Amino acid sequence: MAHDSDDAPVSPDDIRDLVARCRVSSGKHFRLARHATGNPVPDLLDKAKGQALLKRGIAELSGLQETLYASSTWSLLLVFQAMDAAGKDSTIKHVMTGVNPQGVAVTSFKQPGPEDLAHDFLWRVTRALPARGTIGIFNRSHYEEVLVARVHPEILAAQRLPPPLTGGKGFWDDRLQDIAGFERHLGRSGTRVLKFFLHVGRDEQKSRFLDRLDEPDKNWKFSPSDLKERSRWDDYMAAYEEAIAATATADAPWFVVPADHKWLMRLIVVAAVVEALRDLDLQAPVVSDAVEASFAEARAALEAE
Repeated sequence: MAHDSDDAPVSPDDIRDLVARCRVSSGKHFRLARHATGNPVPDLLDKAKGQALLKRGIAELSGLQETLYASSTWSLLLVFQAMDAAGKDSTIKHVMTGVNPQGVAVTSFKQPGPEDLAHDFLWRVTRALPARGTIGIFNRSHYEEVLVARVHPEILAAQRLPPPLTGGKGFWDDRLQDIAGFERHLGRSGTRVLKFFLHVGRDEQKSRFLDRLDEPDKNWKFSPSDLKERSRWDDYMAAYEEAIAATATADAPWFVVPADHKWLMRLIVVAAVVEALRDLDLQAPVVSDAVEASFAEARAALEAE
């Protein structure tokens, strides 16, 4: 049913349906080209409505994060991957605006250093996993090892793997299986994994690059290497499609989030995170009878001061 975006209310079911459009829980028949980069529901949502819903979602996320931290059982890992200028940094900033910094850690994975290269490719991300009761955010992640390393073979060569173990498509299939197994292990250990591919269109990326060149306060965001990566766009799309198809599961789903409109992208991310935390059925710790019995004595002592 069509909605008039000027006055029709947006229901919780509408938001769940929007998140469901983006969720990939099985790689069977997955095709990245079938996922829009623009607003897939223009008759339902405009910028004003989206920003209002985002504000409410952030408030709900704040309350759920407090319960997550207090219960200290589950942890949540949010993985963000995207092409340059898709908006990873700003999305993380806006979605996490209202949460307690004490319970959140953001790790940005840059080019691996000598110590990283001396270990297996999952070593450095394992060290950054969130503790129970906390939210971990990976700005880029272990998926770089089947994306940029696949597009640029010289990166893989720097890892000094034994030659018999590398080469051919089988190597990448094995690495993707390792990632899927790693995430399955995390789920069985109490870490819920959500993975977000911020799906920006090629034309929109071009527009954002031009903005970075034209506006002095954005110049620092642009690097000549960005154009080099842009020239490999089709290679990256193929690598992303294969990575998502091979590692999307019900317990560690991917969300292919349309990123041409930043307000919509942020809304979908926060809605997906809120939905995942709700599904955990988190409960605040219950005070024992013995502790509760001591409350009256504690109150009396405080009031007597």
